[in-house]
Amino acid sequence: MLLLWFLHRRCKHNEKLVALKKASSVGARREGSLSETVAFSYSPAALLRPATPPFSTTLSPIGITIPRVGGDSDKWEFPRHRLQFIGILGEGCFGQVWKCLAQDLGPREETTTVAVKTLKENATEKEKKDLLSELEVMKLLEPHPNVVTLIGCCSDKDPILVIMEFVSRGKLQTYLRESRVERMYGNLHGSSKHLTSRDLTSFSYQVAKGMDYLANKGIIHRDLAARNILVDENKTCKVADFGFARDVIASHVYERKSEGRLPIRWMAPESLFDNIYTTKTDVWSFGVLLWEIVTLGSTPYPGLSANEVIRRVRDGYRLEKPEHCRREMYNIMFYCWDKDPKQRPSFGELVNFLDRLLISEHTYIELERFPDHSYYNITDLSGEKL
Repeated sequence: MLLLWFLHRRCKHNEKLVALKKASSVGARREGSLSETVAFSYSPAALLRPATPPFSTTLSPIGITIPRVGGDSDKWEFPRHRLQFIGILGEGCFGQVWKCLAQDLGPREETTTVAVKTLKENATEKEKKDLLSELEVMKLLEPHPNVVTLIGCCSDKDPILVIMEFVSRGKLQTYLRESRVERMYGNLHGSSKHLTSRDLTSFSYQVAKGMDYLANKGIIHRDLAARNILVDENKTCKVADFGFARDVIASHVYERKSEGRLPIRWMAPESLFDNIYTTKTDVWSFGVLLWEIVTLGSTPYPGLSANEVIRRVRDGYRLEKPEHCRREMYNIMFYCWDKDPKQRPSFGELVNFLDRLLISEHTYIELERFPDHSYYNITDLSGEKL
């Protein structure tokens, strides 16, 4: 009997080995078929990857679940053939952001609208390195309602694709400028769609919340401006564009050594003259961003060239108080522009300052007094990042 039992177990074991070998063979054939690639074009095209990663989900502040490819660095990879390119949302000198449909995203395998950042065909190795650096910074971040969420990436080969949540209303800078037209038509036709003082204060508060989160993560943004804030359909602001951002959790200081176009009008004196960046230089930029919000997207230091801005900032000049802005709001900006970085408020303090304004009954940005012709936009200055 013992011998019969032993022979029975041995037979079962051999059957399992045969089954495993067959499964392995099938898996190898599948992997080989997926490794065949199709050349990338800016259309519904595919560059295939042989593994389907696990997914996680995060709940947005409005209760919508955002699927993410989660976990270790290699698990962020998303199969290229599941991205359908719809159209360009925006582009710069070297990069483009596309509106795409991501198929079979998340545990429910749903089709989700996403934004995909990539480089143009003429991108240099440095630009590729910068995009990968931006991707690595985003991988450090957990989902936050006021920071754009990374969903996944395709970084195994060129072109590199960074897949982010789609934010429907686009750049805050554009949204603010378009609201001027809404104001004019609203005045003529009684429309109530234009932005209110409370909206603008809320935008400021939300950006401060997002930046407080980044500061606590040891991230220096280095390019905080209205053009790098996105707005969704619920008027939720999200800090975006981490192309300049650096993870400095150990030293809290970053010294810039490379050349390139600079956001001069948003830069603190120590950044302009010593190439030093800290969370407190982001605070300076936040003060300029507040001024942008209050003036509905105007270009800072109107009428001054980049060289004049540098000279005036060095001499102690600061952006003037807009006439429709109450002193309480302007004081917050002015605190951000202290010459001594140590005297500038933290983002946590800025959140508290703006929270008090938000819950107050007072109007701190008197838009009915907005001087439409006092501010204008500079859109093309060589060497400047606007």
